[in-house]
Amino acid sequence: MIRRISIVATVVVPILATLPAAAAAQTGGQVYRVPVTGVVELGLAPFIERSIQEAAAAGASAVILDMDTPGGRVDAAERISDALTDAPIPVYTLVNRRAFSAGALIALSTDRIYMRPGSVIGAATPVDGGGQKAPEKIVSAMRSEMRALAEAAGLDPEVAAAMVDEDIEIEGVVEAGKLLTLTTEEAVEIGYAEEVEDLDALVAQLGHAGASVVTATANWAERVVRFFSHPVVSPFLLTLGFLGLITEIKTPTFGLAGVAGVLSLALFFGSHMIIGLAGWEDVIVFGAGLALVGVEVFLIPGFGLFGILGAIGITAGLYLSMIGGMPLSEDFTRAGLVLSTTVVLIAVSAWALIRTLPGSSRLAKSGIFLLERTDRKIGYESAVTRADLVGMTGKAITDLRPSGTALFGDERIDVVSESEWITEGTPVRVIRAEGYRHVVRPASADAAISDAAARLSKA
Repeated sequence: MIRRISIVATVVVPILATLPAAAAAQTGGQVYRVPVTGVVELGLAPFIERSIQEAAAAGASAVILDMDTPGGRVDAAERISDALTDAPIPVYTLVNRRAFSAGALIALSTDRIYMRPGSVIGAATPVDGGGQKAPEKIVSAMRSEMRALAEAAGLDPEVAAAMVDEDIEIEGVVEAGKLLTLTTEEAVEIGYAEEVEDLDALVAQLGHAGASVVTATANWAERVVRFFSHPVVSPFLLTLGFLGLITEIKTPTFGLAGVAGVLSLALFFGSHMIIGLAGWEDVIVFGAGLALVGVEVFLIPGFGLFGILGAIGITAGLYLSMIGGMPLSEDFTRAGLVLSTTVVLIAVSAWALIRTLPGSSRLAKSGIFLLERTDRKIGYESAVTRADLVGMTGKAITDLRPSGTALFGDERIDVVSESEWITEGTPVRVIRAEGYRHVVRPASADAAISDAAARLSKA
């Protein structure tokens, strides 16, 4: 029995000892690297959400956020945090130099934080566009969020709170009145992170040495969404949208201008909804404003209560769709700037269109504009006066009762008899041209009048 146990220990134990190394060498598979660089903005959220879904669908072993960010929007960080905490596969953070502010919140949402030598994490107090501390309401929300994430990860929640609130003091870590920012060594010392040399070292440390690293990149749809939601592009979309709708109101049928207007507004709201700035409530407020303006334009003459309420609804819908869920002062300023720019562009474009379009012969032929003029003295000219027809002789090709049609050479002209009924086939002469009215009399009557005038002159 002792000999049998010795054989098992001699043969089986070394084999079992080699299994972890063999498994690590044969792991293969994939590890997704998701870069989190630059400012954290709302366009980053759908990118990270999609990357996690793709990694899970591909059967990846893990996702690593390669992070170097100065921070950014709190609402964007919260949306990313939700995606990370709900991820179906392990997600880790590699702090590759910096994870400030919103970056620290995102890092705490992952399964574990790893830091390269010389990196830093913390300084998570929300600030506005001028660098001033945000209102206490936003700071409190950020502080509680950081504390909750630390508790869920089994970390000291006071350390996370001290990254947001400088009034928190932790003995041996940070003094009161100073915001907490941890270096790699300090984070490792208090158990908030582990130190690794680089991405390859982290992949090996996670037990995926044989895995291929796939770097996630933004697809064309995400780039398009970021482009159309950019504060520089948004005013042009809104301007094109409103000009298209205004032009469509002035034309009898729904055409290219209306399509362009609706498409522009759809791109504006669609892009802002995808990145999380706008919601359906903003679209409903905007749509209600348009409906009220439509009632004022088509059903109620003048400009009264419905028009004022409609203008307020349109402005409110647009403004709310650009400030997000946890706006700072810079977000209010940016939204106001976009709306102001839109108003200026609409005014300038409308002025240019009013000056140039009425003289367009192409638009005149289409019936959108009339080249003729209305004047207090001459009234409305509905057609060009054909002075060249006066004195011409033709033939009535219909009965003139008193109006009908006559043929002058090869041209059919609508004519009206001066007084008497003229039968078909009678030669007629044009005696007056009054816009679209060409007054004629029988050519025989003209001849009789001429003979009578001649006899009177002889007498």
